[in-house]
Amino acid sequence: MKTYNLIMGYFWIAVAVISFIVVSYNGFTQGFDKWVGYYIFSIIAIIMYFIKKWMIARMSKHEAFLNQQHNKTKSL
Repeated sequence: MKTYNLIMGYFWIAVAVISFIVVSYNGFTQGFDKWVGYYIFSIIAIIMYFIKKWMIARMSKHEAFLNQQHNKTKSL
């Protein structure tokens, strides 16, 4: 699961960077009035990256708590 989470983190960063570059290029060549709305895809990809990091940290805290509870009940 750690490998999947690592790959998906890189995926969201790659999507954000590539979409930003493509939208910026098209904005310069065809005019920003047509392409400015597509920056939302870069923003959403960055938000997804940070949500993914937050959920991974939250889940690891939860797993640590469950392991601690399991060890307490095992020692009793």
